[in-house]
Amino acid sequence: MKNGYCLKIVLIILAAALAVGIALQLLPFGKNLDNPPVTDAMQWTDPQAEEIARRACYDCHSNESVWPWYSKIAPGSWLMQKDVDDGRSAMNFSTGHRIEADEIAEVLEGGEMPPPQYLLLHPEARLSQEEKDKLINGVP
Repeated sequence: MKNGYCLKIVLIILAAALAVGIALQLLPFGKNLDNPPVTDAMQWTDPQAEEIARRACYDCHSNESVWPWYSKIAPGSWLMQKDVDDGRSAMNFSTGHRIEADEIAEVLEGGEMPPPQYLLLHPEARLSQEEKDKLINGVP
């Protein structure tokens, strides 16, 4: 009798969680997962610096974001949309916003970028000191 009661409670909790998960998909935020056109791409001084930036920065700091399958599922879609919106507004390699090497150096050396939540799903974005230096020196 006790096991049956516990099973019933677990099934009710799972059904409620599923219903909430489905309902979250109906909310409008996190649905703008397209990329605006590249209007003025940054001209890197070193092709290796550009490759590093594309690997570690472009998903949030350009109009060339790659949107994986999980970016379409709330609440992850909300977090990704916010990170990309914030990233593009701070620094965008696709719009002609002139980026200073010291700006990039400050956030890289301070450990602010790439952010920890991005590195969890994108370990290839983790940068060595040599890659950070190359990236900084590749800014025109």
